[in-house]
Amino acid sequence: MGRAVFKWRSATVFILLASASLAGCQQGGGPGLAGSAPAPAVEGDAQENAIRESELRAFCPPVTLREGTAYFRTYARGEEGNPDSVIYQASIADVTRACRYGPDATTMTVAVAGKIVPGPKGRTGTITMPIRVVAVRGEEVLYSQLFRHSVAVEDTAGATQFLFTDPNVVIPGGVDQAVRLLVGYDEGPGSGQ
Repeated sequence: MGRAVFKWRSATVFILLASASLAGCQQGGGPGLAGSAPAPAVEGDAQENAIRESELRAFCPPVTLREGTAYFRTYARGEEGNPDSVIYQASIADVTRACRYGPDATTMTVAVAGKIVPGPKGRTGTITMPIRVVAVRGEEVLYSQLFRHSVAVEDTAGATQFLFTDPNVVIPGGVDQAVRLLVGYDEGPGSGQ
């Protein structure tokens, strides 16, 4: 009985520590989002590197996928829409963000992770995906940028992972509960393929 309680308590402590670690990553942005972990502070830098309580409590809007924009397909020329002519299908698997608070604006880094799977006409080469990042406050568009993100596909036997980041989403006047971030593929006019 004593060993079972010990194992249960050990598992509980492990879960709590893992949760705290993940929560820290969510607040701080994690690796690859807002940069690497800050260097240990030396006496002169202690004031500069200190995290203020207001930053820990500050709101950082979540990122969501725009409805209907999680997938992107490329087809053999002249055969658009034919499932037997798909060269690649790309999909967004996860999105996240990190906030850097300034006196006049908040700058956000948005990260998108996904994969590219070859279709029936799959081949090696480069796929260029139109990824749009949008920030809105109510109906007002605060930021909208279309990126042409290229990924090299070197093997048609399996999926190719990709990571896209936009480190320059600037929200003038700071963020509040009305600010929303949206990302997704944009195949509309002007996006190109």
